Amino acid sequence: MADESRKILVIDDEAGMRHMLRMVLERAGYRVGEAETAVRGLEDLSYDPYSLVLCDIRMPELDGLGFLRELKKRKLSTTVIMMSAYGSIDTAVECLKQGAYDYISKPFKPDEIVLTIRKAEERLFLLQENAQFRKSFGKPESVDDLVYASASIRTLVGQIRQVAGATSPVLVTGETGTGKELIARALHFSGPRKDKPFLAVNCSAIATNLLESELFGHARGAFTGADKTREGLFLAADGGTLFLDEIGELSLELQPKLLRVLQEGEVRRVGETRPRKVDTRVVVATARDLNEEVEQGRFRSDLYFRLAVIELNIPPLRGRREDIPLLADYFVRRIAARERRVPPAIHPAVHDRLQNYRWPGNVRELENYLEKTMIFCRDDELRLESLPPEVRRENRENLNELSLKQATQRLEREYIIKALAETDGNRTRAAKLLELSLRALQYKIKEYGL
Repeated sequence: MADESRKILVIDDEAGMRHMLRMVLERAGYRVGEAETAVRGLEDLSYDPYSLVLCDIRMPELDGLGFLRELKKRKLSTTVIMMSAYGSIDTAVECLKQGAYDYISKPFKPDEIVLTIRKAEERLFLLQENAQFRKSFGKPESVDDLVYASASIRTLVGQIRQVAGATSPVLVTGETGTGKELIARALHFSGPRKDKPFLAVNCSAIATNLLESELFGHARGAFTGADKTREGLFLAADGGTLFLDEIGELSLELQPKLLRVLQEGEVRRVGETRPRKVDTRVVVATARDLNEEVEQGRFRSDLYFRLAVIELNIPPLRGRREDIPLLADYFVRRIAARERRVPPAIHPAVHDRLQNYRWPGNVRELENYLEKTMIFCRDDELRLESLPPEVRRENRENLNELSLKQATQRLEREYIIKALAETDGNRTRAAKLLELSLRALQYKIKEYGL
């Protein structure tokens, strides 16, 4: 640990105890501060941070339990181990309730106190590591957090940067599971509204008669069951962004009301006559073809043109296969962080098979399969046999899209990967398995980027 994290404050009214603890802890490599009262200890902690405190319970002026309560009140963050020669189970329990990490009874052996401190350090380290993991592998926010290698997503990221600061509505299109809400969040958190609310609602998940109230709010008594005034999502997201997913499911009855908000910048609660000004950027998403919906009379053309001022299209995952290994690594690490386990390595053959699967459910399906795989595979490496059967099987649908030459190359590449995996990367042995010369194998390894 860094030197700053090895500072311990000893609070005890007995000078002999403080001296003994200082000698023991300094021999163990810690820097030690002393305070003869809990009040003095609180003063020291307010201007000089310590990673850990050893505090006696029975002290004049302010006892150990009072010290713990004051720590909470002053919001001073440190790990506390309590000490007492007059210990009881009730006292220990009360100390833990007040936030102490552990309780140790006097007299204790030097090794005992050092071991208790080491355990506290391990716990603190794990908490910090887990917090960092969650921060690093939480849901992406701005475009800087997006994971990609493909030119198509690079182009999309450039478009997001260009329009993030605009106020015009944005229409995000793409197949189900491509990450439309992710793009909406990236728009919000990459622009000037990032410190304001980002709210999302799925238009297909709420009944039409409730959706109007959900979006625009209602006055008390506006209808049966409206026992109190509701603000509505547009007003709740004022200054920020409202994301309307599955906009193609919005009823014809509600479409003109949404159009009015977009044109006038004001909303009217159900049951009220006075409109209210609102500055909410609207981002909508759909997996449907809205042009076709307009032609079929299911979507208003004027609303469509107002929403499609800026249109961002997310390509399907099968059209950007170079993103798959990066996304797989990212999801494995994020799932491991959530489950508090060490992320397993991914065997090259797994990456290859993931890249050759069609992923009809796109990124969402990829994440789902990896989560399922990690639940049942507790090894330190994900191998082909770890994958669900439907992914592990060769995807015959792809063969219809390939020329004979491409199909041959794909099969050749897969066999080389399998041979290298079986021989732990030994090229000479792999060449024998494949009935190739070593030189021919090395050429093909280079050709296929292996």
